[in-house]
Amino acid sequence: MNIYEFLPIRLLVEAAYTVVTGISDILEPLAGAHSAALAVIVLTVLVRAVLIPVGVSQVRAGITRKRLAPRISKLQTKFKKQPELMQQKLMELYKEENASPFAGCLPVLAQMPVLMAVYGLFINSTIGGHANELLGHTLFGLPLNTSFVKLLGAGDLTGTAITVYLVLVVLIAVVAGFSRHLLTPAVPETPAVPSTKNGADAPAMPDLSGVMKTLSFMPFLTAIFALFVPLAAALYLATTTTWTLGERLVLNHVLGANEPQREESSRVGD
Repeated sequence: MNIYEFLPIRLLVEAAYTVVTGISDILEPLAGAHSAALAVIVLTVLVRAVLIPVGVSQVRAGITRKRLAPRISKLQTKFKKQPELMQQKLMELYKEENASPFAGCLPVLAQMPVLMAVYGLFINSTIGGHANELLGHTLFGLPLNTSFVKLLGAGDLTGTAITVYLVLVVLIAVVAGFSRHLLTPAVPETPAVPSTKNGADAPAMPDLSGVMKTLSFMPFLTAIFALFVPLAAALYLATTTTWTLGERLVLNHVLGANEPQREESSRVGD
């Protein structure tokens, strides 16, 4: 079954098609053959602008986690010999503070439908019962519906293609490196849980430090993914990755995420 025949996805692609073709028509007098590529970039910027509140929520959640770090460490120390109680207290603390170690995933999850729509715009020959006119657009002579891997497999790689994809992949990788170095939040490690008296393992909280480290490498995987998707989708990935870094740097400054957090004086483990 073609997922793009599923009604919600089909409607999403048709809406994206209307927006991208409309922006492309507006830009065509200035950008010529590159108008559709620029339209994809403009669409990305519009989507990310709408998602700024999600970014704000993400930064605030990070500030909360940073503020709670001393309390988490105290809980882990105090209940070291009572792992089940320790995990209960940790979960209660996160719930009480309305914090989540997984808040960093929200912008990625929120963008997935848009990325799926952009991908669909450049693999479907017809959209809404009409011929897909976007398939005829190019960037520096490269069709927006092709990919690096497809060109490589067909033996059609040119110097222009290699240059364009090299720029996109390097851009994504460099931005990912800065993002990982500057923006990856520190999360206290969750200690291993020993077996209970009856031999069964106690219910365990996720290893948050391990999860966050894994998530921090996802932008690097995006650089590889960009080689397999249509050029238009690769443009989307490069634009949204760059936006993410800029947005987080600005929000961190505005919301004071880099300022030292005062340790709370409240009692721990009551």
